[in-house]
Amino acid sequence: MPGDASTARHSRQVHGAMWSRVETTPVSSPRLVAHSREVAALLGLTESELRSDEWLAALSGNALLPGMESYATCYGGHQFGNWAGQLGDGRAILLGETVNASGEHYELQLKGAGPTPYSRRADGRAVLRSSIREFLCSEAMYHLGIPTTRALSLVLTGDKVERDMFYDGNAAMEPGAIVCRVAPTFLRFGHYEILASRGETPLLQTLVDFTINHYFPQHEKSATRTLDWFAEVCERTARLMADWMRVGFVHGVMNTDNMSILGLTIDYGPYGWIDNFDGGWTPNTTDAQGRRYAFGRQPGVARWNLARLADALLTLGGTEDQFENALKRFDETYNRQIGEVFAAKFGLGEWQTEDIELVNEALQLLSEMEIDMTIFFRALATATIVEDLQPASYNDSLWASRYPDFAQWFTRFQLRIQRAAMSSARRVETMNAANPIYVLRNYLAQEAIDLAHGGDFSRLATLLEVLRRPYDVQPGCEAFAAKRPEWALNKAGCSMLSCSS
Repeated sequence: MPGDASTARHSRQVHGAMWSRVETTPVSSPRLVAHSREVAALLGLTESELRSDEWLAALSGNALLPGMESYATCYGGHQFGNWAGQLGDGRAILLGETVNASGEHYELQLKGAGPTPYSRRADGRAVLRSSIREFLCSEAMYHLGIPTTRALSLVLTGDKVERDMFYDGNAAMEPGAIVCRVAPTFLRFGHYEILASRGETPLLQTLVDFTINHYFPQHEKSATRTLDWFAEVCERTARLMADWMRVGFVHGVMNTDNMSILGLTIDYGPYGWIDNFDGGWTPNTTDAQGRRYAFGRQPGVARWNLARLADALLTLGGTEDQFENALKRFDETYNRQIGEVFAAKFGLGEWQTEDIELVNEALQLLSEMEIDMTIFFRALATATIVEDLQPASYNDSLWASRYPDFAQWFTRFQLRIQRAAMSSARRVETMNAANPIYVLRNYLAQEAIDLAHGGDFSRLATLLEVLRRPYDVQPGCEAFAAKRPEWALNKAGCSMLSCSS
């Protein structure tokens, strides 16, 4: 792909190029404070290699290893429903691509390694709190079985970064950090949108051909390759949305520049996990008024984003009807997948049309009664009486007042699972495989952040270990499966977050 002719680092519009060569900015005292042993193994790295001075220098942006080339890519995007023009890797710098022993290709990307031509007025750095959240959530999502970018390492830079966390004029100096992210590719919807918006049609065609040849070779020889590829992107995205809804994950910033062409969860900014079930909850303070990216709206937003990608691809040829037909793959896949998700979460066996009423009534009760989503579904697998579900309640008075409605629902639920063609043991196994015990609750991440700011990274290590087996009972780890404490309800970092890093 063509690169930027200029090597200047200052912010600017970049035309006719997909990337700009950028040097990382060195830091003063890098320290590796966490790493994923699974990602290291995926890349063929031993523990001693990862901890070597050479790798520490590479992971902190202080030096490159032989073969590495550092660059940032150009893309645009729709942000909160509006076209934002050029965006690009403002604080992400790629180190290149590596091929592991199995022949799999992975790109390595540093987040927080300094400014790029796409940084606009920002410094290209990241702070420790957001870096911990990205590092932990990347690996937590993977172990939940959800497609995601991965995190190899978390490096403390030894430098301070100025941030205004609440955008209220009270900026403060915070410890800086760098995460090394890993994925087969970091291509986003916005990479295609920016080229279409500028009328750079030949370059857009080159990018589409590159994408299909490298990441979707099964469509390479198709006469309708672009439509077939787009339909698969729709399918992957639909599966991703069903997975997010299954575990209660809320991305928080579903702009088109944060949508992976591979159907991965990408860019962990102000994300959050549902505690008490609430389809209207968003973790993003910037989204607090419109709630465009609220939990329950995520599938609809994903479809809207895919339609914007279709608009970009339509500039290469084809008709609106053809792309609309391809977009139906999202609807078909999501509807099928979410039925399978709820059938597994509730232990219903084969999904039946009449199950919609039972499931919708349950979700409405969870919302109205302030019931913890994760605890409720895990407890439901073995509940024999409705009182077995009370520990999932956040509000005793609501539980008492709505108890008759909940009890009636539970009776209907028991009758339904009795009709399912599954043994009790098989039903429990199915439900437990769909319903995790441990998720990265917002307050758990914040506790790890608070301790890390004091120099204690032990909670970070513990959380990473617990989240490696989110579906398994882990004796002694009950505290990590507990309900959100009262003190965390409105605490910064535990309830809502800003886009500031």
